[in-house]
Amino acid sequence: MPWFLLLLFALLLILAYLAFAPPRVSGLLSRPQPAASYDQALERVVALHAQEATGHNPLCHTQLLTHGQKTERVIAFIHGYTNCPMQFAPLAEAFYQRGYNTLTVLMPHHGLTDRLTDEHRRLTAEELVAYADQMVDIARGLGEHVTLLGLSGGAVVAAWAAQTRADLDLAVVMAPNFGFKSVPRRATRLAANLVLLLPDVALWWNPLERENGRLAHVYPRFTLHGLTQQWRLGFAARRLAEHQPPKAHSILVITNANDPAVDNAAIARVVVRWRAWGPDRVRTYEFPAELKLLHDMIDPGHAGQRVDVVYPKLLELIE
Repeated sequence: MPWFLLLLFALLLILAYLAFAPPRVSGLLSRPQPAASYDQALERVVALHAQEATGHNPLCHTQLLTHGQKTERVIAFIHGYTNCPMQFAPLAEAFYQRGYNTLTVLMPHHGLTDRLTDEHRRLTAEELVAYADQMVDIARGLGEHVTLLGLSGGAVVAAWAAQTRADLDLAVVMAPNFGFKSVPRRATRLAANLVLLLPDVALWWNPLERENGRLAHVYPRFTLHGLTQQWRLGFAARRLAEHQPPKAHSILVITNANDPAVDNAAIARVVVRWRAWGPDRVRTYEFPAELKLLHDMIDPGHAGQRVDVVYPKLLELIE
């Protein structure tokens, strides 16, 4: 056989493997270390603030709203990729006013003073696993009933926690990035594997406005490796869901029928898997398309945002 045919055959085999084999996820393991008391939870938050003391945007520090003691309910928020805890500040205040302790921990490699940094290209699924544990671990010391809410990339982290943390009472998974509308579902694994094999690329969220087009607490660029690490974690959560029931006591999945970014059909497939293990433990809600909501339904700084609709519905669904 001519050498070029052998080369073509080898390339086709490689592409076939990349198209069907998910990115490596075997090393992703939850390692819970829940805070044993309210004081221990506070100590962990103080330690996080110390780590964020230099080089970080003052808008983006880990945020804790506490009533000075362990409350009946606590809610922890996981912000989206390239965003920071400021994204959830108004919603956290709304829950705080209802008696909750609230916590929003800064995601690794996020919230730096230099908004044009490429530091977030270093984000890994392994770090996101540890981050999920950190959130639940601290929350266990802040309240008796623990709710974890994540949006977009943060929702993938919440989905992983739902699958792995038996001490999580409610996981709220909002518009999780299990796949993009712009990437055909059957090509998601191929795209993820290729991105991780190739050199990383940083892209503008808004190529026309560039660094002037995002909020002051948000990185104006994202990297393909950073996004794909969320997919890695998503693949891992879905693989677990195929073989074992989610450990969280309850799961609430929220989607947006008008979502311009994530693949709602991919989210629906995960819901089907979870419900197969126990339909009574999984609830869903979809914001109707006519509301014309953004993918980021939470951050009030976006033009055209509808937090007047979204926040009351979240309070209703979660409480």
